[in-house]
Formats: sequence, C-alpha cells, structure tokens
Amino acid sequence: MELKQLEYFMAVCKELHFTRSAEKLGIAQPSLSQQIRLLEHEIGTPLFDRIGKKTVITEAGKILQNHCYSIFEELSQAQFAINELQGLQRGTLKIGALLTVVNYLLPEAVIEFHRSYPNIELSVLGLRTGDIYSRLLQNELDLGIVMLPMEHDELEVTPLYKDNLAFAVPIDHPIAKHDEAKIDLLQQTSSILLPNSYFMREIINEHCRLAQFTPRPILEMTTMESIITMVEKGAGITILPKAYLEHIDNKLIQIVPIHEPVIGIEIGVVYRKNKRLGRASGIFLEQLLAAVKR
Repeated sequence: MELKQLEYFMAVCKELHFTRSAEKLGIAQPSLSQQIRLLEHEIGTPLFDRIGKKTVITEAGKILQNHCYSIFEELSQAQFAINELQGLQRGTLKIGALLTVVNYLLPEAVIEFHRSYPNIELSVLGLRTGDIYSRLLQNELDLGIVMLPMEHDELEVTPLYKDNLAFAVPIDHPIAKHDEAKIDLLQQTSSILLPNSYFMREIINEHCRLAQFTPRPILEMTTMESIITMVEKGAGITILPKAYLEHIDNKLIQIVPIHEPVIGIEIGVVYRKNKRLGRASGIFLEQLLAAVKR
C-alpha cells in the first residue's frame, strides 16, 4: 500500500467521480483507475461501487477513508513540527472565514502576519459555516472563523467579539429617519437577504418566526457587497452585521438598529482539539485578537 495510492483514493472519495478526480490530480483517468484497482487488490475488497452512473464508497472504503484522515494528519503534523524548527521560515496556514467577516475583520491581521512572516504561505478562503465545519474536521483548514455557537467534541472555540444585526436602508427611505426599528419591518417593505442556506439568514428567519411571520425577500444574494449595491440603488432594505455596515461607511445607506429584540451574534475562531495549534496559527490568532480590540 503506497502513500500515493491513498492520496488518489482520498481524491476519489471527495469527488465520487473518477474523471473529475483524475483532472484534479493532474493524471490520466485510466492511470487513476489502475492505481485504485491495485489498492483494492492489496486490501482484498472493493473500495467503490458503481450504482448506475454514480460512484459510491463501500463500507470498507469508509473505514479506509477514516484512517486516511488520521494518516495524512500525522504526516501534516510531522511536516509542521519540522517547519517549527525552522522558526516560521516556511510552511502554510489555511484559514476558512465566513464571507460576512472576510472583508472587515481579517485584512489588518492578514497584512500584519504577512509582513512579519512573508515565507509562510497564507490562504484565506471565504466559506459558509457548514463548509468551514467539514473542512476543519477533514484537516483541510487550520483555523475557522465562524458565528457561534459551533459545538463539536473535536473542535475548540476562542470567542473574538460580539456584534448586533442592524437594518441597512437607502438614505432616502422613510425608515432612515428612525432611531431604531422592529424585525417586522421585513414584513412591511421589500428586502434583499442572504439565502436560507446561510447561518445569518437562519438567525434572521428564527427571529421572524418568533414575530410570527416568514421573511419573503424580493432578492436573495450570496455576497454582502452585492446586497449593499442593491440597497443603495433603492431596491429594498437588508439586515447585516452592524460592524460591517459601520466599516464600509456607505454614505448612500443609513444604519437602523433593530430592537425588541436586539439580535446579537458572536464571532469566534475554531480549530481541532487534537491538532496542535502551532506557532503560525497561534501568532495569527494573537494578531486577530489584537486587531479586534483596537
């Protein structure tokens, strides 16, 4: 059983499609299939089944997949320990962050880290909560920045800061003159919101449910920038984190706090408990905490 075969096996587990997996790996599809067959011969049982046009993992494949997570994590930790000896002169740091915090929370910490450790390959990915969660558990990320709570036996949480959600309305909207507004404003006027699959939208939906209505936005958009553009053009109102709205300081938009109830959120950093928080991760976390306190 060769390490390269296990890498190929994990690629197929992720894609569940031999042609796509081969393209991602940069090899020919017949070569990939041959290596999987050799691995299956070595193990003595099929790792994948074909059901119609679909590729599915067998029970034996699932067992091997779980062990592969541990194998590659151990290899990663070995490389990590070696890099530590070199005093942060090389290595990687992969961070997954909510799209809602990438633009206004991370730039200062990212710039400071890169300035101090230019040889560390830093990757910051804007992802949804569910993607951050799964990638952390699969050891594809070192740190995740999410809305709390995120509870899992294998994850450690460090709170960063608390914020409130607020309405963002066009500057000439009647509500722009108000000091605050209730959540049922969404029931009375056109709105643009994040899709239902986003954690922030789930929070909004829950508060609307408590107010005994269901929000029905005229548009759903996946980035805050696109939502803000629609709001400033007068297409409707939205709800976003107050810290983000203050950060962009858009003169065409008025921030109106939500009251009765105030909708609070908390942002935190999560990482695997059994994955040693190395110097690179630890330093970045310290810089992030310092940036939040400023």
